[in-house]
Amino acid sequence: MRNSSRGAVDPFIVMDVMEAARAAEEAGRHIIHMEVGQPGTGAPPAALARLGAAMKTDPLGYSVALGLPALRARIARLYAEWYGVELDPGRVVVTAGASGAFLLAFTAFFDAGDRVGLGVPCYPSYRQILRALDVVPVEIATTMAARMQPVPGDVAAHRLDGLIVASPANPTGTMLDRSGMAALAGACAEAGAAFLSDEIYHGLDYGQRAVSALQVTDEVCVINSFSKYFSMTGWRVGWLVVPEAEVRRIERLAQNMFICPPHASQVLALHAMDEPEVLEGYRAVYAENRRLMLEGLPKAGFPRFAPPDGAFYVYVDVSEHTDDSRAFAAEILERAGVAVTPGLDFDPAGGHRWLRLSYARATADIAEGLDRLRRFMAARA
Repeated sequence: MRNSSRGAVDPFIVMDVMEAARAAEEAGRHIIHMEVGQPGTGAPPAALARLGAAMKTDPLGYSVALGLPALRARIARLYAEWYGVELDPGRVVVTAGASGAFLLAFTAFFDAGDRVGLGVPCYPSYRQILRALDVVPVEIATTMAARMQPVPGDVAAHRLDGLIVASPANPTGTMLDRSGMAALAGACAEAGAAFLSDEIYHGLDYGQRAVSALQVTDEVCVINSFSKYFSMTGWRVGWLVVPEAEVRRIERLAQNMFICPPHASQVLALHAMDEPEVLEGYRAVYAENRRLMLEGLPKAGFPRFAPPDGAFYVYVDVSEHTDDSRAFAAEILERAGVAVTPGLDFDPAGGHRWLRLSYARATADIAEGLDRLRRFMAARA
């Protein structure tokens, strides 16, 4: 059958690792999951109970394309609570997960052939969604000195029509401070480039609170999600914040692409935002897991990694041990029973020297995984 070259995107390698881990478990093995960025917790129980009650009295059919007005207003209030930013709820667009938000944003802000900068390593689906839309992803090499984030000079140097930043970032967990965020926003404004800020790991920081791009500019498209901090990965609900002039453009796209986000997920998200004690309890688990990782990885033979300011990942330099991170990850799964993600997912050029390890699961799993890695590396020496 005839097909399109736009569909010729690379696989999402972490999903292949998940499948290999699933097959190992089906064969009777116990696998420690450090491959996937998925909280080991679920949505707050009280929020689930309130959704259950709503489902008994409301058919939960289509919502309006921009999302439930009450949820848009509650998201706007979150910006006042977290960042001191007064946000018009009319600028908030509820989406079918952050993935739906990326599709809407990339379609709204870029034409075929536009050049969009990505500081590598980065979330691989940026690259693949852009390619599927005939937009050109421009991979920008980053440095440890810049915390593996783009720098303002990259915008002009690469003749960019847009720039995507993520802070905290996946896979590194590194963050931009306020001056760094403002400098990137300013460079984009000067070049006439669209500025997109992926903030889906906000709330998952372990020192300074992550800076929202909305604290430094209104000329930005912010992407966020209920998947990570709110522990709602499978519910597929996220949001955009866009300039007022762009809302109708996004709405028209959303009407035609998605009709609306899942109604039940929106109700759950609304109630999840009112469970701060539960959510902060989840974050405390990740903080303890992070402490174990920072202590345990050097003891296991992995002393070099990006500084993980936020999210729930450690991006580990394994060049002392291999130049083939995909084969190394397969060996770790086979011999240690620990699933990890090759850096090739995040950096096709340099990722063969890196692994990403997630610490989003239960603390006991993280401790066991680190012990297995230590024993594996000792046996391999």
